[in-house]
Amino acid sequence: MKHGKKYTEAAKLVDRSVQYEPADAIALVKKTATAKFDETIEVHIRTGCDGRHADQQIRGAVVLPNGTGKKVRVLVIAKGDKLAEAEAAGADHVGGEELIPKIQNEGWLDFDVVVATPDMMGVVGRLGKVLGPKGLMPNPKAGTVTMDVAKAVNDIKAGKVEYRLDKSNIVHVPVGKASFTEEQLQQNFDALLEAITKARPSALKGQYLRSITLTSTMGPGVKVNTAKY
Repeated sequence: MKHGKKYTEAAKLVDRSVQYEPADAIALVKKTATAKFDETIEVHIRTGCDGRHADQQIRGAVVLPNGTGKKVRVLVIAKGDKLAEAEAAGADHVGGEELIPKIQNEGWLDFDVVVATPDMMGVVGRLGKVLGPKGLMPNPKAGTVTMDVAKAVNDIKAGKVEYRLDKSNIVHVPVGKASFTEEQLQQNFDALLEAITKARPSALKGQYLRSITLTSTMGPGVKVNTAKY
């Protein structure tokens, strides 16, 4: 893959043989984020888990202290007084069973997170084929299947992010934007790593966090020292 001039220049600043301390890695990623837009800073964590085993799955959510810098559109699927509760909390879209065909048949996907009350999951389950592959299916572990819809909406709007293993047993999570200060990115990074460290499956033998890489949307990856985790 051929990289552009900006990427090549940025890559020269990164020593690929070095595992940087988190603060140094964050400073370097900010420095190499030179695109014309506000790049997203992401953490990629390669784990020693085998996601094919149910007892080695990692899935959960954490509220980043400084948010992600992205406006998140929340859809709440509920009924009764929970609809008004969700609206009052600032949900972008609120509805019940009538939304299912709209999503299923019309391909309406103007949202980033779906929250559903447990009594609606029988209906929401029909959307598995649409929402599942996009990672949008509500899940109790991520706090998106709940009767407390107001808290769920508030947390998501405040910067709650989900983490889960992909097919390669890697976790990918945004921790902010290049415009964030180093301190803000550090706080978000620490909150994420603390949550993922606590989520270590008890069935896992051997090393848990094999490698941690910080990267911006268009920039090179910077390896982070995993020793303290």
